[in-house]
Amino acid sequence: MKRRLVLQGLLAAVPAAGALSSLLVAPKQAQALGGTLPDLDQPAPDFVLAGFVPPGTEGERRLSDFAGRWLALYFYPKDFTGGCTLEARGFQKDLAQFHSLGAEVVGISADSAESHASFCGSEGLAFPLLSDPGGLVSRRYGSWISPYSQRHSFLIDPAGVLRASWVAVRPSGHSQEILASLQSLIAAAPSLPSPSPSR
Repeated sequence: MKRRLVLQGLLAAVPAAGALSSLLVAPKQAQALGGTLPDLDQPAPDFVLAGFVPPGTEGERRLSDFAGRWLALYFYPKDFTGGCTLEARGFQKDLAQFHSLGAEVVGISADSAESHASFCGSEGLAFPLLSDPGGLVSRRYGSWISPYSQRHSFLIDPAGVLRASWVAVRPSGHSQEILASLQSLIAAAPSLPSPSPSR
């Protein structure tokens, strides 16, 4: 009698365990320290942000401005800090390689356009830095812990589809990581739209 009750209890637990395991395995949106990451192979979250656009103008940039080109979009905490400066220098050093592959580079942080202008001038950066002071766009990309954007990066294809993401990146060599992924994605997907000439 005791064995029968134990077996009935085990059999009753199996469906519950099965349901529990399916909950554990069921894919949900990826989480990062900065929030919910956008899904890969889906349209990238839209943005319209003001900022500093070298060679020396302030203005707005939106995701659609980069249609027809790959976009390496990186979020970082603060201008003029050690890690952020190292990361920005890496992107600047590799900027010609990005352009040769039909890609643009854009950085986003909570800093003001004025701070971005100083940072670009100080470091000789020739790519846009956009201002997200309230973290609205950073949140859409799972990259915000107030008051800073988190160090996450995203690769968006010429059709505006999110193809790769990196979270909590190490600033040193990160630009090369993105370049390697970009080259692999281009080689693996010749059916993607051809990038338009560099701007």
